[in-house]
Amino acid sequence: MGLLERLRKEWFILGIVLVIAVARLEPAVGVKGGPLKPEITITYIAVSAIFFNSGLSLKTEELTSALMHVKLHLFVQIFTLVFFPTAIWLFLQLLSITPINEWLLKGLQTVGCMPPPVSSAVILTKAVGGNEEILHVHMWIIVC
Repeated sequence: MGLLERLRKEWFILGIVLVIAVARLEPAVGVKGGPLKPEITITYIAVSAIFFNSGLSLKTEELTSALMHVKLHLFVQIFTLVFFPTAIWLFLQLLSITPINEWLLKGLQTVGCMPPPVSSAVILTKAVGGNEEILHVHMWIIVC
């Protein structure tokens, strides 16, 4: 696999690295109230655009078929909303005996209990060729 072909295949990860590098060099662009107005553009426009774009590629038959995978849906929901938060809690119990700041541990616990961001899940699933219909069912379950 040539370098150019590899870059085309990994365009999303490269884009993330590029955006992080630009944000590190010029953080004022993305702050609240800054030129990009993330409180509006990210919250409303970007997430809506991601869902709209992803929804355009879904076929009704495939989405209906994805609804029938009950065991898979149960597994993913239990893993995401029960197993992972429990594992994080156990890990935090170990970290609590270390000199790590208590507020950092509380922040890790909060993040560990949150479902994955919907927009990231859609983009990453699409990037790796995952089943978008099943993803959308899970996101609907989590959001509702």
